[in-house]
Amino acid sequence: MDNTKIKIALVDTKDNIIGYADKIQVHQQGLLHRAFSIFIFNNNMELLLQKRAASKYHSPLLWTNTCCSHFIEGKEFVDYAHERLVYEMGIKSELKYIFKFHYKIHFDNNLIENEIDHVFFGIYNSEPSINTLEVDDFIWINFQNLRAEVKLNPQLYTYWFKESLNHFSSKQVSDFIKNQNS
Repeated sequence: MDNTKIKIALVDTKDNIIGYADKIQVHQQGLLHRAFSIFIFNNNMELLLQKRAASKYHSPLLWTNTCCSHFIEGKEFVDYAHERLVYEMGIKSELKYIFKFHYKIHFDNNLIENEIDHVFFGIYNSEPSINTLEVDDFIWINFQNLRAEVKLNPQLYTYWFKESLNHFSSKQVSDFIKNQNS
């Protein structure tokens, strides 16, 4: 996918779409936009992390949630989340919307993420088939141990991933997995 041609959804502070703009322009100017983050768990309460490809325009080679992207023009939001999950990780999973949060971060390369990030959970119990244009590596990690790992080595993880972890608990993950399997 050619990132220079993508137009992503601009939103107001209440997350209403107010237009679309070029992805790079949005990040150069720090415009508020809509994104999504997908967290795929297995039945053992492990989270599938991806290591971003070296070619990413920001946060290359950092560990992050299973899949993330922006809401783009011409697509339905949840349909595009499913499409990206297949494109990046080779995974099909039913996705459940969990919450949304706002964050803003300035990167060393002068790009700015200013997102309202919609978080989805899903279940998958096999190995992914990663797209090496997007993903350098992957790992399944026990969710209860993940917070300690992130605290010990925060420089290894993306900003939005660390922020998102502040918004849900191990109990919520356990309840989600239990409810999906019942």
